[in-house]
This record gives sequence, structure tokens and C-alpha cells, in this order.
Amino acid sequence: MSSGGLKDVSKDWAALWARRLAFWAFWPALIVVIWGELTPHPPRIDAPDKLLHFLAYFGLSGIATTALGRQVVAVIVGLIALGGALEIAQMFTGRDAEWLDEAANGAGAVLGALTGLLFLRLVGSRD
Repeated sequence: MSSGGLKDVSKDWAALWARRLAFWAFWPALIVVIWGELTPHPPRIDAPDKLLHFLAYFGLSGIATTALGRQVVAVIVGLIALGGALEIAQMFTGRDAEWLDEAANGAGAVLGALTGLLFLRLVGSRD
């Protein structure tokens, strides 16, 4: 076996484990984001609200894209829809729904998906 063959096997292994880890990491991250958006009194974090929305959906999208591979459109559309639904649901928890929060969610979802694709390319995923 050539050294190039070993390199291919190690990249395949790294990509496989990155995708598996991302799949399992996505679910607790999703639960934290949903809880954070729906709890009537979220913990106070000393950062701008829109930045928190952006980072939450950036992370979810990057993790989901890493887990699912090239199904980027589904990841982005699904997370934007989730963000919109959670913004609407906030009205029933004593919080305000804001369009700018949803814009931050969407921007995070798009940039997170692109970052996830870049990561997959770097680890050599063939999907």
C-alpha cells in the first residue's frame, strides 16, 4: 500500500468520526437553543442579543452540515424555519418575537453551513 493510500484511509476515518460526533452533538445543542429561546427568563449573558442568536444558529448549522454533508439547503431552510417558529412561540412565553432576531438566526444558519462545508472539505469528506 502506498503512503497516499494510508493518507486517504486516515482522512476517511477522520471525516467519518467528525460526522458521527457532529450528529450526536447536534441534539443537545438543539435542546439548549430551544430552551434558551423559549424560557421566560433566560440566563443573562453579557453579549448583544443578536450576536447570541447568530452564534446559536451558526453553531447548529455548522454541526448539522458536518453531520449531514452536502444537504446544505435542507439544513439552512430547516434552521431558518425553526428560528421563525421559535420566535413566534416566544409570544406565548412572555417574551417578544423580533424580526431582527430571525435575521440573525438566518445569517448564522447560512454562515454556519458554509463553515461546515469548509470543515468537511478540510477533513477530506467525500460527501
